[in-house]
Parts: sequence; structure tokens; C-alpha cells
Amino acid sequence: MEPIVALVAVLAAGAVGVAVGFVARGALSNQTLKAAQDKAARIVAEARTQQKDMILEAKDEKLKLQREAEEEARAKRNELQGLERRLLTRDEQLDQRADLLEEKSRKIADREREVEVQREELGRLNQERVAALEKVSGMSADDAKGILLEAIREEAEHDAVKLARSIERRAREEAQDKAREIIVTAMQRVAADHTAEHTVSVIHLPSDEMKGRIIGREGRNIRALEQATGIDLIIDDTPETVILSGFDPVRREVARLAITKLIADGRIHPGRIEEVVNKARAEVDLVIRQAGEQAAYDAGVPGLPPELVKLLGRLKYRTSYGQNVLVHSVETSHLAAVMAAELGLDINAAKIGGLLHDIGKAVDHEVEGPHAAIGASIAQKHNMPFKVVNGIAAHHQEVEFACPEAPVVLVADAISASRPGARGETMETYVKRLEDLQAIAESFGGVERSFAVQAGREVRILVRPEEIDDLSATRLARDIVKKIEDSLTYPGQIKVTVIRETRAVEYAK
Repeated sequence: MEPIVALVAVLAAGAVGVAVGFVARGALSNQTLKAAQDKAARIVAEARTQQKDMILEAKDEKLKLQREAEEEARAKRNELQGLERRLLTRDEQLDQRADLLEEKSRKIADREREVEVQREELGRLNQERVAALEKVSGMSADDAKGILLEAIREEAEHDAVKLARSIERRAREEAQDKAREIIVTAMQRVAADHTAEHTVSVIHLPSDEMKGRIIGREGRNIRALEQATGIDLIIDDTPETVILSGFDPVRREVARLAITKLIADGRIHPGRIEEVVNKARAEVDLVIRQAGEQAAYDAGVPGLPPELVKLLGRLKYRTSYGQNVLVHSVETSHLAAVMAAELGLDINAAKIGGLLHDIGKAVDHEVEGPHAAIGASIAQKHNMPFKVVNGIAAHHQEVEFACPEAPVVLVADAISASRPGARGETMETYVKRLEDLQAIAESFGGVERSFAVQAGREVRILVRPEEIDDLSATRLARDIVKKIEDSLTYPGQIKVTVIRETRAVEYAK
């Protein structure tokens, strides 16, 4: 019985514990639920407070935006009203201006009608005046107009000549000192040797017996020499002399050197001739190259193409009017460089143009055309600068100057060529040039006599004073200069002086 009672007691205690647990859990759930409800209420209250704040802020922002929009609209309305007022004012001004223009147009039209009436009246009066003048003078209007035009033309020519003389005198006064200073400076700074190196074309023999050895049996030696060198050998009655004849100065030098070696060696036969000529040609080629390199070095022009250096060296054996062309080219290069420096131009282009200006003379016996054009073509072929090419092509004024360095090369060439002692002329050429100068001067009307003086560098012309006045004398000098430039070839420049003299002679008896 006791175990059952104990079991019942345990069960009762468990039931009580369970009941107590349910009661405690319910109380805890109620507390949790109440806390959650309180929190939810707080959250709802806070949300309502925030909502009210946001609504208030939104209303404030809306009011602010409305005020800004109203202010902007008010400003726009004010601006539009101002524009409208200005447009109205401008319309009024335009209307006033249109009225003024219309009034002026009416006045102009009235004035034009008045002018037309006056013009017609003047035309009628002019016709009456012309008719009266024709009646009084016994001359038609066309004849009188011709006389007036002729008088005006003569007066205009007279004024033109006076103006030309004034301009020329003023330009000469301003430019002569500067030009003289530049040219004298260039000439003083360049002191080249003007000893002419004439091409040797005569060989002196040790004896007349050597002529026979040069000719050889049945002329085989002389034929071998002429064939190997391309030069004609002239052996005549002149004692102990052999003359070399040929257009190519380099070949002539090869022949001279080969014959000199053969004479010194004494062995003269076709086989030996060919060997010596080849050696002489090699020596001359070496001399040509060295001469070209030395000329380029002396002129201060490094880096020239080898072919141009070789052509430049060939000028060592070329002369012009007795002046060695290579020496002349180096001096022209120096002169051109000095003048280009004084004038602020391209010194290097002027220097190269002066050195190469006569390069065409190295091959002018092989190529058709003037040496200036040939030289320009050679320079262009070797990619020389345009200023250099134009300086070479224009140094005899056969083409137009395309750069300021070209006339510098021309002037330098003229200075080097026309300096006293630089060139020599044969007596026949010299006399003929003097005669041509006098003939050109005397071919003009009004010339009484002419005299070529200063070795042909000046021609003085006496004119008849009753035919040539002072202004016509200036025009005559220009015409003579132009004809001399077109008709003659001469070194340097020629001065033309026209002299007009009026003499009044009376005799006391």
C-alpha cells in the first residue's frame, strides 16, 4: 500500500510542478507581450513624430520653391517687359529714320533733277563756247584738243624726266655710300693672286732631232700620241718646238705631261707611248682631285660631292681672258661670302654659289648650251640648295633672280673678273670692243662725237646742244646703256657719260 501512496504522491507533486510551470510560463509570456506592445507603441509614436517633421519640412521646401519660382517668373516678366519697351523704342526710332531717309531721298531726287537741268544748260553753253572759240581761232575742237594733248604730253614727259632724275639722284646718294662700303670691304678682305696660269700648248724640245723621234717611222709615234691623248700635234718649221692643239684643256695637259716624260726618258714607241699616257692621265686625275679639294678647303666649303670636287679641279686647266678659272672661282666665293655677311644674307649659299658659278666651264666643250645653264643643271643634279642653283644660273643674267644671294654672286663674279690685271685680251678683241662702243654711241641722233676711254670701261659722248637738252641727255645715256648691254659682251661695267656744252662766242673788233 505504501508504494502506491508514494507513487501517488510523486504523481501529485509532478502535476503540481507542471501546473506551476504553465502558470510561470504564461506570466512570462504576458510580460514579453506587454514589453513588445510598449516598444511597438514607442516606435509608432516616434514614426508619427518623424512623419510630422517630414511633412513640415516638405511644406517648408514647397513654400521655398514656390517663392523662388514666383521670383524667377517675376524677373522674367520684368525682363520681357524691358525688352518689349526697347523693341517699341527701336521701332519708333526706325520709323523716324525711315521717314528721314524718305525725306532725304526726295531731296536727292529733286537735287538730281536740278543737276541734270544744270548739266544740260552747261552742255548747251559749252557747245556755244566751243563754236565761238572755233569761229575765233579758225580751228576745230579736235585740232585744238590734239594741240592741248601734245602740250600736256610734252609737259608730262618733262616732269617725268625731272622726277626720274630726282629719284635717281636721291637713290644714288643714299645707296652709293653703302654699296661702296660693302664692296670695298669685300675687296679689301679678299686678296687673291691674279697671276694668270695660261694653258701650256707649246713644248720646247732639246733639239730638232727629237722631232723625228716624236714623229717616228712612217709617223707611227705621232699617230699613237694623237690617238691616245685625243690632241693634235703640230710639228712645223719652228725650231725645237711642238704645238699641242685641242679644245679639252685636261687632255692637252695629259698630252703635255706625257710628251715631256717621253722626251726625258728617250724611249719613244707606240707601246711606251700608251703606257706613259696612262700614267700621265692618272697623275692629272690626281692633280685635278687635289686641286678641287684644295679649292673647296680654301673657300671654306666642306662636304661637296666627289663629282663636283673633280669638276671643280678641272678648272685648274681652264682660263678665261687669261684668268685662271679656278683661282677666279675661289676669289668669287670669298667675295660673295663677305658681301652676304655684310647684307645679312645666307653666307653659306653665297659662298657655295660663288665657288661653283663657273662649274659649267669644266664640261662646256662637251655639253651644248651656256656655261651658266650647264653649271646650274650640274648643281641641281647633285642636290645643291635652290639658292646655289639660282646663283649659278643667274650670274650672267640669263635667268631671273629668285633669291637675294643670286645678285651677290653676280656682283662678286664681276668684281673678280674686272679688277685691273685680272684678265687679258688680245689686241684685236680690245680694239674691236672700242670700235663697237663708239659705233653704238654714234648711232643715236644728236650725237656729235664719241670717245672710248679707260681701256673701254668708259665712253664719253659729245652731243649737239641745239638738238639735245639737259633732260634728253639723261634719257640718251639710258638708251645707250641699254643698247650696250643688249649688243656687247664685256667684263665688268662700262660707264656712259653724255656731255652737253653750249658756247657763246663773240669777237670784239
